[in-house]
Amino acid sequence: MKLSREEKSWILVDCGNSAYSMAVTTALLPIMFGMFDNVKYSMDLGYFNSIASILVAVLSPVLGAAADYKDKKKRFFVFFTCLGVLATASLAFIPPSSGQWQLLILFFILSAIGFAGSNIFYDAFIVDVTSDERMDKISSLGFAFGYISSVIPFGISLVLIFLLGMDKSIGYQIGFIITALWWGLLTFPMIKDVKQIHYVEPEQHPVRNSFKRLAATFKQIRQYKTVFYFLGAYFFYIDGVDTIIKMVVPYATAVLGNYRLDTFSLLGILLIIQLIAFPCAIMYGNLAKRLSARTMIIIGIFTYIITCIAAFFLASMWHIFILGAMIGSAQGGIQALSRSYYAKIIPKEKSNEFFGFYNIFGKFSAIMGPTLMSLTTAITGNARWSILGIIPLFLIGLVIFMKLPKEQKYNER
Repeated sequence: MKLSREEKSWILVDCGNSAYSMAVTTALLPIMFGMFDNVKYSMDLGYFNSIASILVAVLSPVLGAAADYKDKKKRFFVFFTCLGVLATASLAFIPPSSGQWQLLILFFILSAIGFAGSNIFYDAFIVDVTSDERMDKISSLGFAFGYISSVIPFGISLVLIFLLGMDKSIGYQIGFIITALWWGLLTFPMIKDVKQIHYVEPEQHPVRNSFKRLAATFKQIRQYKTVFYFLGAYFFYIDGVDTIIKMVVPYATAVLGNYRLDTFSLLGILLIIQLIAFPCAIMYGNLAKRLSARTMIIIGIFTYIITCIAAFFLASMWHIFILGAMIGSAQGGIQALSRSYYAKIIPKEKSNEFFGFYNIFGKFSAIMGPTLMSLTTAITGNARWSILGIIPLFLIGLVIFMKLPKEQKYNER
């Protein structure tokens, strides 16, 4: 499959920001957060993940509506990318010895807002870089190469952490700098090569009219039945996916304990997940051509349900390898095909506005899982039970998703 320059540049952004998702959200930050003497529970990070999600969810549809105007999408994309990159680099300057975990969390929340905010417009750009027929494939390639390329900065960081000392923060701090540089450099081709093709023409009072369009779309969204049901299903099942991504390190550490799970082994397992996710994301994209994106998303949901059940019985290191393989097999595919399925069923000239709703449903859903896990751990005193609370989210999402037809283009509805 020959890729255009615009498609390649778009895919490179996934390669860049996946390093953030791997290093900050999943691996390095949770471990360094636990190094602060005045932090009692690493599972408390779930609360701060939820705060970041709330802020992004509130902003998403408003920003999306404003960015639908001609030449606005890239400006918003660049602003939030710069915010994310700079905040990620800033994490390196708050060592555990400072005791200022509140400042670390502030930069983490800012980096999360930058990451999620830039992804609103990055996701929406898919309608500008490729055709409906190629969307499943291009979206899957984005996630696939994102996973495999994030191994490079994360692998370098892991070597430095090992050489400088697993129990010392300096390796983790350097890892944040490497991640920020990687993210920023791989985003540059997108800024240079990709232009907004689908847009709303400029008009007077753009801010006021953005809110009007947003309110009108919100009222009418029930008329877009496929979009309405998809967002309802997505709200629940993506919550489970995002929760596992964000909470896998705190959960595994809390269940097995540091005496049975050394940090280097855990980071190595996360690296393996990335390697497995690469071919599996491509496989999901290829199978979507034969079986439909709808079928593959359903398979992904079932995979996560089985993974949650198996995680409850987590008892040794080799169990984590198996669970990691299961997560890696579905993670990229379900995210990529959800994005491309949605892009096909929305009006392209309102892609930012609709992807704003896509993100608000995704981010508000991400509030439930981490908070639920943290609360369950606090109430029961045992983190093991918290993983079972995610299963109903997948089940509800599956029931709603089953109502959806095979994907249709917006103008064929």
